[in-house]
Amino acid sequence: MLHVVICEDNPEHLKAIESIVTKHIETENVEMELIVSASGPDEVLAYLEKHPDKRGLYFLDVDLQHDGMDGIALGKKIREADPRAKIVFITTHDEAAILTFKLKIAAMDYIIKDRPEDVEKRVIECILVAYERYMKEQDAEPKFFRVNTGNEAASIPLDDILFFETHPLTRKRMIMHTEKGKIDFRGLISEVEKLVPDFYRCHKSILVNPNKILRVDKTAREAIMTNGQHVLVARDNVAALAKMIGQ
Repeated sequence: MLHVVICEDNPEHLKAIESIVTKHIETENVEMELIVSASGPDEVLAYLEKHPDKRGLYFLDVDLQHDGMDGIALGKKIREADPRAKIVFITTHDEAAILTFKLKIAAMDYIIKDRPEDVEKRVIECILVAYERYMKEQDAEPKFFRVNTGNEAASIPLDDILFFETHPLTRKRMIMHTEKGKIDFRGLISEVEKLVPDFYRCHKSILVNPNKILRVDKTAREAIMTNGQHVLVARDNVAALAKMIGQ
């Protein structure tokens, strides 16, 4: 999901950009969400702190006046926290471009407020380009599941995960089964399911990686995994899972 963040201290301009972004997301049905719309940098900085792994498209007002932080300074903070951020500056003058080059912010675009007839077109162009780049990055990068066991945090490649199951003794804990063993961690299957959309909920307590299934035993209602493990499949899901793996 590509998150969109807007920071603009002019209420009228803020509302206008919000409208353009939300309308595009709704009509195009893309994997984007307007997550922050703020008149100052505090909310944006709080978002960056809480979501260090999220990729964002940022529309920033250059002329912010908030405790000494303008849009350029905010853009620098964003670039440090999100190296692949797609940053678009909205400004009343072209001179800002020179400063962003000096600070190595590498903005996608500079939209001039004094040309209102051009603003909507440019904002949409930026959305399209940012989304295209985001999707290419997603395809090119290996995907990981980040897990915290209590003692340490780890990033496990999704290709190494066989399946997740709800802990048989503790409802709020999960067990991740990988090629190398098991990892016990705190969580709910409903939460994990959102993080691994390519996995299949074959049972109320099991999320299985279809790429790690050798075959589905329809009689025993089990999925046979690449390491030989047998995973329970609910009666109503047997046919769908078999079809998913081309059986």
